[in-house]
Amino acid sequence: MDRLTGLIAFARAASLGSYTAAARVLSVSPSAVSKSVQRLEEHFGLKLFTRTTRSLTLTPEGRELHERALRILEEVEGIDQAALATRAEPSGSLKVTAPFPIGLNILAPALPRFRQRYPRLAIDLRLGDQQADIIEQGIDVAIRVGNLADSRLISRVLGPHRTAAFASPGYLAQRGTPLHPQDLLQHECVNFRYQSSGQALRWPYQEGERLLEVTPQAGITIDLSDAVAITLAAGGGIGISPCYVAAPYVQRGELVPVLPQFSVERFPITALWPESRRGSPNVKAFVQFLGELFPSPAPWDQVVKQASQGSFSAAPTLLKP
Repeated sequence: MDRLTGLIAFARAASLGSYTAAARVLSVSPSAVSKSVQRLEEHFGLKLFTRTTRSLTLTPEGRELHERALRILEEVEGIDQAALATRAEPSGSLKVTAPFPIGLNILAPALPRFRQRYPRLAIDLRLGDQQADIIEQGIDVAIRVGNLADSRLISRVLGPHRTAAFASPGYLAQRGTPLHPQDLLQHECVNFRYQSSGQALRWPYQEGERLLEVTPQAGITIDLSDAVAITLAAGGGIGISPCYVAAPYVQRGELVPVLPQFSVERFPITALWPESRRGSPNVKAFVQFLGELFPSPAPWDQVVKQASQGSFSAAPTLLKP
């Protein structure tokens, strides 16, 4: 059992590049991972890692053992999933990962309702923009924005990821309402920066049959979509936001859609899970629940669309947890 524990700790640390990252995936302390790897090295009489203060690098012997360890873990995972599939009722734990805005605005408010339905199934929700290897991190279900092809994964499109331009009524009363993307030169802009790449968002907009992009001069740039929406509602200027983030502000009258050219769908929101989880009752239950959270048309898109058309009073109510 010690050797199996050591192999698991070693494989995760090798795949993720650090004891800390492996510890987070395994829900143990970094020191526990380090000690497990050290015991494994002592047992085999091999040095598996070259360690520095910032990273772990596999030795040649470590690379060979890592490949074998991954095959063993796949077999263990298959046994575990086969056992899960024999249960009729979802139970145990389910690791889910999602981008922060989707997790905060759509998933987290609905999790209590899911738990009421399946009280024996605990949810471990991990939020962030890192495009980590789902299988290596032991994730059961991942939610991502975009078409992500991976032969090891099963995917299901949940709905469109629609973005639009917004500003507060107070800002528009003071500075006027822009009618064309060129008018942004006369306005304060709030832009979003991707945490994963450090790149500022290029604003997509429709011009006739063409989809164009512009990067406005921004007085404020923020790397979190929800913070962009808060800044816009505080009168910071004009900015792009996912509709599921902006819709509650629109319903409260704190934001209004502007420049309909910027209302576009670029990527789908997709659920992904490993092929090995195909028969898992836990995954089946959660994916079915996701289908309920992302109806077509999405209520947040309807809120923004009807506000753009000046019929906000008839806008639908957003989903409640």
